[in-house]
Amino acid sequence: MDRSPALQPPVLTARRLSVTFGSGSRAVHAVREIDLDVRRGEFVALLGESGSGKSATARALMGLDEGLATITADRLTLGDTDLLAARPEELRRLRGARMSLILQDALSSLNPVLTIGDQIGEVLRVHTRCSRRQAAARAEELLRLVGIPDPIRRLKDYPHQFSGGMRQRILIAMGIAMDPELLIADEPTTALDVTVQAQILELLDRLRRELGMAVLLITHDLGVVAEVADHVVVMYAGRVVENAPADDVFSRPTHPYTMALLESVPQASLRGGRLPAIPGSPPSPAQTPPGCSFNPRCPYAVDLCRTERPLLRTTAPGVLAACHRSEEILHDRVA
Repeated sequence: MDRSPALQPPVLTARRLSVTFGSGSRAVHAVREIDLDVRRGEFVALLGESGSGKSATARALMGLDEGLATITADRLTLGDTDLLAARPEELRRLRGARMSLILQDALSSLNPVLTIGDQIGEVLRVHTRCSRRQAAARAEELLRLVGIPDPIRRLKDYPHQFSGGMRQRILIAMGIAMDPELLIADEPTTALDVTVQAQILELLDRLRRELGMAVLLITHDLGVVAEVADHVVVMYAGRVVENAPADDVFSRPTHPYTMALLESVPQASLRGGRLPAIPGSPPSPAQTPPGCSFNPRCPYAVDLCRTERPLLRTTAPGVLAACHRSEEILHDRVA
């Protein structure tokens, strides 16, 4: 029986998902009609610079911005559960149980006055009727699963007694405590050194394979996901500009923004030379340029790019890109 993620049913499905802060002339469109699928056992990377709408997407999927933002979609489901129709109390029961969110700042995400054992145990007791003894036993098992040595003793320690990488592992342990169907990791390797980044990503990759979870990794760094991602979704100015299997993205990207992100990844062959950088800055979500939002920074931009927004369309089998010149760019790169 083939258990390839590509053949599994979607755990998460979003169609034309939009997130808007404010209203009227002061409305800020942080996320604009994106489509997203994450399948069981699949590792999907959601990529883009700061301000591209990645974290707003994650919070919308979790239902965390209710009352602060207007969230609309043609469809937003977790398995067979309609997240748009779910009441606030239903969403609270889903969070932590069927879908979990790991934030990037582990130190501020953990309570400094509670032991790690108490914090992991609280997750378990909120969603189950287990005793404190049962919760402690499960917490010990989770710490061992995420690679923290001497878990029995360390359950009694406080967050400040752990390194940054270990605190991130603790957040992951809390996120997987209830064996969720979907794990969303929002920049989990930020502020960690390169070696620890690799360890955290390898841990997430191992857990999704062992537990069969769907993992949505949100990051701005294409380099950190090259070894683990099955699928890559690239966002710019609140929109998806490329959606493709990871192998296609890394070997033959079809959107100039994806190409620029790849070229800006440090490489040993460029030692001593200047690191390529994307000129300019991402646009404000409140003031995106007409036409293609990337056109002011794009070396391939033509007049059409400045007046007409390109739609996301198929440029190769299984590859979607929103660029007027994708086929031309891909042909030139292959040639």
